[in-house]
Amino acid sequence: MLERDNQVAGRKVLVIEDDQEILDLLRPSLVLEGFAVDTATSGEAGLDLLRATTFDLVLLDVMLPGINGFETLRRIRAEFPTPVIMLTARGAEVDRIVGLEIGADDYIAKPFSFRELVARMQAVLRRSFPSLTPSAMPVPASPKGVHLDGRTRSVRCDGQLLELTAAEYEVLRLLMQAGGEPVTREVLCRKVFDREYSVLDRGIDNLISSVRRKLGPTPDGLERIKTIRNVGYVFTSPESTCAG
Repeated sequence: MLERDNQVAGRKVLVIEDDQEILDLLRPSLVLEGFAVDTATSGEAGLDLLRATTFDLVLLDVMLPGINGFETLRRIRAEFPTPVIMLTARGAEVDRIVGLEIGADDYIAKPFSFRELVARMQAVLRRSFPSLTPSAMPVPASPKGVHLDGRTRSVRCDGQLLELTAAEYEVLRLLMQAGGEPVTREVLCRKVFDREYSVLDRGIDNLISSVRRKLGPTPDGLERIKTIRNVGYVFTSPESTCAG
């Protein structure tokens, strides 16, 4: 058994997976790690459970009977802020890209090691449910710029409240806290996904694209997040604030 993470122990997890053999292995193993686990074997059944019970995390298989994992994720994102980790086939890069674009917080390729799965789950839960600190004070809404409130994990852009996934929030927070300095893909990948960066890994690039789309341009028509070629990304909106 892995070392127990007290911050995420007891969190409720929904596993949406149609392979009964995987479910029979995952459920007792996750329970031993301190998670409370429910399972569903289809997207429709998973959505019904989400509507009936509050979960802290969803593990969602891509290949499901009926509505597939992508459509299930779209419906989850339309109704719930619950963080989602996609379970994809090994080597299916397009699955990972599509999942992140729709709003997945992370992905893991099958077959996966249980140790890696739990580490990914812990990382996503820590991002989604951070400890509150006295310094994480709310930031008043402002008519201009991007304002990030670390206590409520909310983001306002030009006065409008945005809906960001936990991973999108984290990548934006890291860029804003850099104070106008570029942040490399290696750093972003390590801190957002808790893994080392690979040149074939498009996870951070897809997250940046999604955050850009949600933020939109400045009133002057400029991008708020710029790409620094061969380096990474930089947040450039001068009127913005980041607390926490």
